[in-house]
Amino acid sequence: MPRSNLPASRRVLLAAVVAAATAVLPFAAGPVAAEPLGTGSADAPTDRQQQYAAAAAEYGVPESVLLGVSYLESRWDTHAGRPSTSGGFGPMHLTDAERVASAEAASAHVDEGEDPRGDDSRPLVVPESGPAEPAPALPGLRTLEAAAGLTGASEEALIADPATNIRGGAALLASYQKELAGPVGADSDPAAWYGAVARYAGADTEDAAAAFADEVYGQINAGASRTTDDGHQVTLTARAVDPDESAVNRLGLRRAERPDGLECPVGLPCEWIPAPYAKTGPGAGQYGNHDLANRPEQQKIEYIIIHDTEGYFTPSVNLVKRADYLGWHYTLRSVDGYIAQHIKAKDVGWHAGNWYVNAKSIGLEHEGFAGHGTWYTEAMYRTSAKLVRHLALRFQIPLDRQHILGHDNVPGTVASTVRGMHWDPGPYWNWSHYFDLLKAPFQSTATPQTGLVTIDPDYASNQPAFTGCNRQPPGVPSPPPPIAPCPLRGSSSVILHTGPSADSPLVNDRGLRPDGTPNTMYVSDHGARASTGQTYALADVRGDWTAIWYLGQKAWFHNPAAAPTAKWAEGFVVTPKAGRATIPVYGRAYPEAAAYPAGVPYQAISPLQYTLSAGQRYAVGGVLAGEYYRAVTFDGSSPGDWTVIRGENRYVQIQFGHRVMYVNQDDVDVLPAAVGAPR
Repeated sequence: MPRSNLPASRRVLLAAVVAAATAVLPFAAGPVAAEPLGTGSADAPTDRQQQYAAAAAEYGVPESVLLGVSYLESRWDTHAGRPSTSGGFGPMHLTDAERVASAEAASAHVDEGEDPRGDDSRPLVVPESGPAEPAPALPGLRTLEAAAGLTGASEEALIADPATNIRGGAALLASYQKELAGPVGADSDPAAWYGAVARYAGADTEDAAAAFADEVYGQINAGASRTTDDGHQVTLTARAVDPDESAVNRLGLRRAERPDGLECPVGLPCEWIPAPYAKTGPGAGQYGNHDLANRPEQQKIEYIIIHDTEGYFTPSVNLVKRADYLGWHYTLRSVDGYIAQHIKAKDVGWHAGNWYVNAKSIGLEHEGFAGHGTWYTEAMYRTSAKLVRHLALRFQIPLDRQHILGHDNVPGTVASTVRGMHWDPGPYWNWSHYFDLLKAPFQSTATPQTGLVTIDPDYASNQPAFTGCNRQPPGVPSPPPPIAPCPLRGSSSVILHTGPSADSPLVNDRGLRPDGTPNTMYVSDHGARASTGQTYALADVRGDWTAIWYLGQKAWFHNPAAAPTAKWAEGFVVTPKAGRATIPVYGRAYPEAAAYPAGVPYQAISPLQYTLSAGQRYAVGGVLAGEYYRAVTFDGSSPGDWTVIRGENRYVQIQFGHRVMYVNQDDVDVLPAAVGAPR
């Protein structure tokens, strides 16, 4: 949940720490020339598949093991030498502990600009996170230096040159195998390498290491083939391997407690680290950092919200353990996909900035940064997807982008809160890959006549020219530097224009820019973007450009037939009832005043600053009853506390802009999208 407007004292601290860290980091100064790959560099293979084969032969690692580990780290991508959230580089995710430790000491989950509880019946003031807190780096976050020692290559070459990086990963795997007294050799049995693979995860718990190794061997059994982000075709040929798992017990890792009632699927690395429900002052309303409830018996869970921490794992978890802070349900670690659960699903976390959504959702925080130029690891994507699929099946939550939302898709509650809403996990979260892992890929059998489009660009080649990554935390200098271009990289976002031309201005989001000026390419300025998996009503088509209805206007995006950025979709749309020139749009689906019992203050049904006009159409995400969960005291002593107030109002959730919103069902007609669709 990205932050803004850090206090001056914190900006100075961040600037000092990051300046010290980046002064010694090769990636901060741009590309670094690779040094020769050992002896005979002129004969070194240039094909990526051959580079894996050569490294496997050089260090005596089965090629399938090397490919499998690399796939679980990076899906064989290079990320142009940029680091992951864990400070890992290249296809083998070689990690730099100094960078991670420095940044982690300066960074923690901070919520500013948004009330994460999102309930104006109980205003919440979140304190500063306190002094920067150093956190020890995991052993697995110190592999870059070790790989340099094993290969003789410099750390700069291991970061910048993929072939050298692969050699470094192979050397590490071989060293781990030797320490475990296992067989070494490119022709050795892959089944005997389970312990070395588990150690490569960088985990500090036995279950996390084993889960990583299980994923690697699952991938070896399934095989894989894809084109990397720098254009190389790499294939892992499927082969049946039944690994010897006994060596993981010799790694000396901690065994995490897994108490009864832990809400994680079996086989995922998961631990209970509770968020406290405790008083923070003498008043009945002075408590934190979540609310007690009885879901789903009392109220259906409709959503799972995907966040990033805007900080590193350990400081973020330490914050959620504070009663005077705020709480969410799960935190996921980047390096190994380890999961910490903090709040039971039955209870309500304070995480999404919208009380209606909080009361009906589960919040997952992923170690990472929305716009800092780092990337989310495959290990974390995978454990997150397994956890979300487990929760979705348990609570009957549809696996679609109307119910699996980013924090950036959650609406403001009322007009005054729209501008401060957070925008994580940001444009670099790979929604297409994530839904593939959820086993709910974005597919289409529809046609232009069905009236809807689902955004789905090719992630790797879709590289919008965002700016301002140099100004995103951690490391916001004081004063900030000039806005610089972000590194070009894959993105889930398509850019929306006012006309069918790349030269036309971007559309305006009046909630973010009330003066009507176009939104921008600044990385956090999401008002002119649609995201992968979101479905919109078709408004027009002209050549290679497609228009959708978006925030009360036509918004155009480039969608050439030769390289489409969207799929045709089918479903339902809303349009204002006949005779209505405009209708209001809401950020929460609350009941009418008559539904509130005596003594319970009415929560106003307050429209947002947007309107839906006659002739416009918006994709339907569901029909919901008007509900308000009343929870304002620690002990339930206030009238109506710990009850769900329901009325006669019914609302339709729509994809109105980058965020979902709600309209009163009495104001609209709900129609099949094909009816009246542009032809």
